[in-house]
Amino acid sequence: MAGSRNATATREAPWRQSVEALLESYLRTLRAERNLSPYTLRNYATDLHAFIDFMEEEGGDPLQADRHTLRRYLARLMEANVASGSLTRKVSTIRGFYRYLELAGHLEISPFQGVRGPRRPRRLPSFLNNEDVSALVSAPEANTPLGLSELVGLAVADVNLGDGLLRVRGKGRKERVVLIGRPARRALKAYLREGRPRLAAGAEAALFLNRDGGRLSTRGVQWLVRKYALAAGLDQRIFPHLLRHTFATHMLEGGADLRVLQELLGHSNINSTQIYTHVTEQAKRRTIEASLDGIAQQMERIHQERVARRTELRVEDGRASEAEGEEEP
Repeated sequence: MAGSRNATATREAPWRQSVEALLESYLRTLRAERNLSPYTLRNYATDLHAFIDFMEEEGGDPLQADRHTLRRYLARLMEANVASGSLTRKVSTIRGFYRYLELAGHLEISPFQGVRGPRRPRRLPSFLNNEDVSALVSAPEANTPLGLSELVGLAVADVNLGDGLLRVRGKGRKERVVLIGRPARRALKAYLREGRPRLAAGAEAALFLNRDGGRLSTRGVQWLVRKYALAAGLDQRIFPHLLRHTFATHMLEGGADLRVLQELLGHSNINSTQIYTHVTEQAKRRTIEASLDGIAQQMERIHQERVARRTELRVEDGRASEAEGEEEP
């Protein structure tokens, strides 16, 4: 799409610059009002530029788009095997932009009001079992309710070891407080006392540092998690978010309240947290089914033993009868 935009730069549609200006204004509004991260804003811009490119290729005007336009665009994306989750995100992004155009007076009414993308398949998050967790913790890594960007965004000033608390900034720079368990508290204390001073270079405020003394990157965390997973003998693909899933699943299995877990994970909507109840129910179902399979196998084994024993008794009775017949005069 980007290549198409560059190739047609010399014959740009007459509306192109004005729509691009509206798009930039929309992104500035999102940055100011919703405090979105640069990464999220970049994704919004990419999705909207792609739709604008499509309109330009069709010879249309984005300010005159209708639902038929969006259907044709989605059909092209589906032909390109774009995942349903990505389609839903793109529809949401486009709908938000046109809602902004309506509120700003550039459109009388948004043509995409109420339009939704394809239903996303509900995928249950995977997690590690207790044995794998124990191996990974001793490697040494631990489960955490933090997202990867939240983890690398921590500063030394966010740590309160005395009360066992972390101040975390999540999506939209929303702050929450997360409890630190005793093992993690001991590890953090040792790191701040012995590890971090050897890495620190200058006045770096980040909590977790790389070997050059700068802030540890998300890629660095991914590499470390994979390294220690292999050291623990875990062959499956281990990634940081899997540790977050594992934390949530085992918290619920241990009886944690769903609202408490929502707060720890930083979910703004309880529906995002409820998916873990399906995971734990699925795990319970597997346990029950495995137990029933074990009982069935045991009953079958007992049945076979009884059949074999009855056969042996009949053979013994037959031999006894033959012996009695031979002894008669």
